[in-house]
Amino acid sequence: MSGKTAGVSMILPELFRLGLYKPNQGRLVRQFTFFGVIITAGFGCFTLHNGPLMGFSTAIQIGVPVAIWAAITWITFRVVNVPRIADFLVSVEAELEKVTWPLWKEVVQATAVVISTMFIVGLFLFVVDIVWQQLFTMINFIEY
Repeated sequence: MSGKTAGVSMILPELFRLGLYKPNQGRLVRQFTFFGVIITAGFGCFTLHNGPLMGFSTAIQIGVPVAIWAAITWITFRVVNVPRIADFLVSVEAELEKVTWPLWKEVVQATAVVISTMFIVGLFLFVVDIVWQQLFTMINFIEY
């Protein structure tokens, strides 16, 4: 069995199960993944409602996007509980807990360094541009 076929055969039975795989592990990452996908799907369905389906009846304009969104919601809910995917998301949450997040003061200082560096580099490039422009104008390569 090829890798693609094995992946599909692994997910299809999961779509019709009701239980959760490792319900207390990786909850936060699984929830954020789920909500991220369904919010994105919601925007897509809204675009479908306001775009290609505009010429159809109200029932179709509303029913088709809602049906698609409901199907995507169920599939996403089930996919984040496929053992292989859930184990990956559990390990992602475990790695995120190891991260040392910076303090607010450090974030402000780093932001100030980045903004000032961008300003200095922008100013330098502006001066270099003026110098090249003057040089090219002097040798009649360009005219202003």
